Amino acid sequence: MSGRDGTIDPQAMRDFGAAVDFGRTAADYAAHRAGFPHAFFDLLRDRGFARPGQRALDLGCGTGSVARGLALTGLEVTGLDPAQRLLDQAKTLDARANVSVTYVCGTAEAPPFSARSFDLITAGQCWHWFDRASVAAWAAQLLRPGGRMIIAHFDWLPLPGTVVAATEALILAHNPDWAGAGGSGIYPDWLADLARAGFAGIETASFDLTQPYSHAAWRGRIRASAGISASLDAAAVTRFDSEHAALLARKFPVDLLQIPHRVWLVTGQRTRT
Repeated sequence: MSGRDGTIDPQAMRDFGAAVDFGRTAADYAAHRAGFPHAFFDLLRDRGFARPGQRALDLGCGTGSVARGLALTGLEVTGLDPAQRLLDQAKTLDARANVSVTYVCGTAEAPPFSARSFDLITAGQCWHWFDRASVAAWAAQLLRPGGRMIIAHFDWLPLPGTVVAATEALILAHNPDWAGAGGSGIYPDWLADLARAGFAGIETASFDLTQPYSHAAWRGRIRASAGISASLDAAAVTRFDSEHAALLARKFPVDLLQIPHRVWLVTGQRTRT
């Protein structure tokens, strides 16, 4: 559920997250979830947030969207995620991209790494699932002095009259407990998370774009979301997907949907001590 400012209610998301298992939707996740766009990695490079040769850790890496992008930028990357099936898909996607990432199955709340091991830690599309205070504190320990933390999102926007708004309404009709509706793609509380963990030089950046999806790909993207395959049983997913296909054909018959998205990030540096 979202608050009055359009942000996701953190407690509602954590409560809902107890029933979520993205491993159950690994195939759709790998095939249909558009990863962070090239412009996101261009921003990291142009602002000096990510530089070739750095050692990076990507928390909650899933199928490796951020980890792979960083590796393609020239960083030495480790991805951490609790769902082995997602990591297996990440390795397949890495092979297709001809890039190498080291993957570790584990949680961000108990990372199996030594202190001061990384120059950069990222968390893409996952911070709301974590025990945020604990993970921010861990990140400060795992970073070298002067190292950087980046929390980033690539969110669809449920603007009025769009396919996103109609899709979110359908998800809620099938899964009223889903806590992800109505977001704005901006997360002001994440700044405080970094500040409380001792990060300095905190700043944000964002930009909007449209992401093209075919009907089949958008259906797959939604099946891969927390509100559908990651939390509903197979029969319920099939019922939802059938109604979603009918909705798209009836109200949004264009061949290629243009889905509004927002890229947003907050970053801070570990103090040099």
